[in-house]
Amino acid sequence: MKKIGIIGAGPGGYSAAFYAADKGLDVTLIDADSSLGGVCLNRGCIPSKALLHLAKVISESSKAAEWGIEFNQPTINLEKIHLWRDRVVRQMSGGLVSLARKRKIKLIQGYARFVDSQKIEVQGQAGGSETLTFDYIVIATGSQPNTDPFPVSDLIMDSTEGLSLDTIPETLLVVGGGYIGLELGTVYSALGSKVWVVDMADTVLGGGIVDKDLVAVLEKRLRSNFQDIWTNTTADLTVHSDHVLAKITPSSGQSFESSFDKILVAVGRKPNSQNLNLENTKVSLTDQKFIKTNEHCMTTDPYVFAIGDVVADGNQQKFGLAHVATTQGKVAVDVILGSNRIYNPLAVPAVVFTDPEVAWCGLTETQAQIKKQAIEVCSFPWIASGRATTLGDNEGLTKLIIDPETKIVLGMGIVGAGAGELIAEGALAVEMGCVAEDLQLTIHPHPTLSETVMETAELFSGHTTHL
Repeated sequence: MKKIGIIGAGPGGYSAAFYAADKGLDVTLIDADSSLGGVCLNRGCIPSKALLHLAKVISESSKAAEWGIEFNQPTINLEKIHLWRDRVVRQMSGGLVSLARKRKIKLIQGYARFVDSQKIEVQGQAGGSETLTFDYIVIATGSQPNTDPFPVSDLIMDSTEGLSLDTIPETLLVVGGGYIGLELGTVYSALGSKVWVVDMADTVLGGGIVDKDLVAVLEKRLRSNFQDIWTNTTADLTVHSDHVLAKITPSSGQSFESSFDKILVAVGRKPNSQNLNLENTKVSLTDQKFIKTNEHCMTTDPYVFAIGDVVADGNQQKFGLAHVATTQGKVAVDVILGSNRIYNPLAVPAVVFTDPEVAWCGLTETQAQIKKQAIEVCSFPWIASGRATTLGDNEGLTKLIIDPETKIVLGMGIVGAGAGELIAEGALAVEMGCVAEDLQLTIHPHPTLSETVMETAELFSGHTTHL
């Protein structure tokens, strides 16, 4: 029986461990945290989505006045919010431990460092160490917030500290208009903070991947909730005893200064590839310290695999997607078992859980323009959706990217309520090589938001009922 060691118990690591155990491998899962789930479960995806749900409830209770139902101004009880958020995390983490034990996976809490390509020394949290030997090792150590080059201060938070909700500052500047900054900015705004966002790109969710027509719908809503959004702008921070002074510099125009109670820095993440003693192996790193892998998730060392945020993975790496890590973990295990399986998806769905949500998969219109690739774009505005209108949320949009010759669906983009749930149909369509007619002729239930996918496909043939 092959022995496999997995360093890191986030979504990629524990999914790989569970899959390997189910396939009959002898599995050891190593992580410095006392609970399984990694950043995603403990300090990222799950607690942030729990808090975003609270923000959505507050937003909808306010909006309900337009429909004839009025609520009192919500009272924020941070202690109860903390208890609820932590209960969600504990429940899910405890479930993972139970699943691991049922699969007879050996769980070790400690810091793993390579002795050589097949040998790991694990330093325990309480002292002491042990050396373990494996046939293969999978690195799934993830990433951490990147706060360079901003100063270290209690008044400057990274995304992990932002999720702690120790206090709700009266004024908050979010540095970085990516998905993390916008999601946490949404939470703090709903809980009572006055929020500003500053970003170097020409739009929020910049970076040349997300289509601007989708972003425009989100940015319009955010501007109504936030105090302001400064794009094409940089911020230099000076920390004082009880506030942070930010020098705001637009790419064109005069600089100005503004004071904030707290700063949330959300300018990206960096890989956790340090302190592993990789120099004792043949593993190669990029200049940014990501681990180099091939399509089989193999590193340049034949006994070492790597998955998830720690891996250099082109454009997808910019989003640090848990479902990418999960898929790569299963690819690595299959390759260890002798399969020729590769990681080469046509459609990796990405979701920004703001209000409204933004989601996309496959080829975007922006990417097609960069490649000078011929496409046809069909867009269906949600103002024509009965279900979106009943939700009081019909500012959304569903769009399909279609090959004009083959009629194959190449990509999908959605902005609106529940976009993250709807995008899976697009991912399936792209992976299966569906043509637009497949979506058009698939009967979708009425009245639902999923109908917008069908009606967008109908537009390709020149007719749709509600436009």
